[in-house]
Amino acid sequence: MLKTRVIPCLLLRDEGLVKTQKFKDSKYVGDSINAVKIFNKKEVDELIFIDIDVSKNNGEPNWEIIKDLASECFMPLAYGGGIKSLEQIEYLLKIGVEKVVINHKTLEDPDFIRKAVQYFGSSTIVCAVDIKKNFWGKYLVYDHVKGKLTDIAVIDYVKAIEEMGAGEIFVNNVDREGTYSGFDLDIIKSVTSAVNIPVIVCGGASKLSDISLAANAGASAVAVGSLFIFQGPHRAVLISYPTQKELKEII
Repeated sequence: MLKTRVIPCLLLRDEGLVKTQKFKDSKYVGDSINAVKIFNKKEVDELIFIDIDVSKNNGEPNWEIIKDLASECFMPLAYGGGIKSLEQIEYLLKIGVEKVVINHKTLEDPDFIRKAVQYFGSSTIVCAVDIKKNFWGKYLVYDHVKGKLTDIAVIDYVKAIEEMGAGEIFVNNVDREGTYSGFDLDIIKSVTSAVNIPVIVCGGASKLSDISLAANAGASAVAVGSLFIFQGPHRAVLISYPTQKELKEII
């Protein structure tokens, strides 16, 4: 098994698959179920699906599409979006989701994470944190529901997440998401040095060597979107994933 996991990160809007850039300008890229079937054939070890609208709309997760995704997946599935209650987590696990990614609820109610970990175990709970630089170049936690920066320092926040008992931290760099600009290795090193739990990093991969750099900076897993969805200078939609040989060469 590879020491660093390489995970396709797919964005849901309604039942379709979309891709964004810096959390804006979403582009429809295809059918989510079809994407799962392709990744099944490519023997991907794990998938992350994030519904990008449900929390903003204060809605319920799209249970039917999540059921379909979970039943189609041959690999462990992590889902995030609109999680507000322990009952929702319980139902997600019941229908086949293995990990639950919680973002905005953590900002609102840290005690919710503690309760979730108590009921379902730390290995089930992934806390997501969106990060973005302020005017002075300091990374702060970004609230994607309100669409603005908080005043919370990233390192303070990830330490708090670890103290809450979460099993993993998913760090998504808003400034680099969908830009092919490479990972910010300095913030990856800072985050991974600050906590003792696994850190998944996302935002900026442009080539396979970027995954290697993120792994060497301390990431336990690298989540990738655009690199595995688009091909060529015109960003044509063509879902891909490295072979096991390629992954072993870079990690």
